[in-house]
Amino acid sequence: MISIKSFCAGVFLLILLTINFNLSAQKLRIAVAANAHGLIKKLQSDFKKRTGIETEAVIGASGKLTSQIINGAPYEVFLSADTAFPHRLFNDGFGLAKPKVYALGSLIVCGSAIADLKNWPALLSSGQVSKVAISNPKTAPYGKAAEESLKFYKLDKKLKNKLVYGESIAQVNTYIQTGVVDLGFTTESFLYEKSDKTKLKWARVEEKSYGKIEQAVILLSYAKKSGNGNAQKFYDYLSSSYARKIIASNGYHLPK
Repeated sequence: MISIKSFCAGVFLLILLTINFNLSAQKLRIAVAANAHGLIKKLQSDFKKRTGIETEAVIGASGKLTSQIINGAPYEVFLSADTAFPHRLFNDGFGLAKPKVYALGSLIVCGSAIADLKNWPALLSSGQVSKVAISNPKTAPYGKAAEESLKFYKLDKKLKNKLVYGESIAQVNTYIQTGVVDLGFTTESFLYEKSDKTKLKWARVEEKSYGKIEQAVILLSYAKKSGNGNAQKFYDYLSSSYARKIIASNGYHLPK
């Protein structure tokens, strides 16, 4: 006959095992800026291979993801396309540590219909181009960079009636791929998401024409609330030689 003491000990052990199982089975939720859509899949795969930890990525414009986090979205790590949004979150108490830069972005102009983009600034204001896509500068850092570049080349007013705004860089990429626009400003990493790159024509936008695109990651306060210690592991993983190699081979530069 089992004693009450033994029974209680057994129940307690079962509860502990259940808690540990639930924690280990709990997927790490990562908010990711749309420009890193292709990159995050490769990072997730490598991270799982090395740690066995499952992750779930939610993709969107950096500004929109920031608003979701402020309004209680259960994300534990946030990979932004800039440093401004993560620093805002940290200053408002939504981060466990100061954001760190994990990648430097590169802006390109890209399309499928026009072959020669060497002198793309002149091309944009010509009759050959009727629609140009950029992402929303208020919520998408690559859109902000595109806007800065257009102002640098004094094209912002000339192209006012040609601009088509995407909610995020992902939507801009869709516009480019489907031919909705003649050209679009996007991230160089977009080229690495395509299995068939031959149809795309592109040119790098001179870095002097826009502010440096420093992409930062922040460990969010929700990770403490959820008790998911895997958030810290992924945050640290982004600085590893394994992650940096993947980042560098997918259209990004590395921070020193």
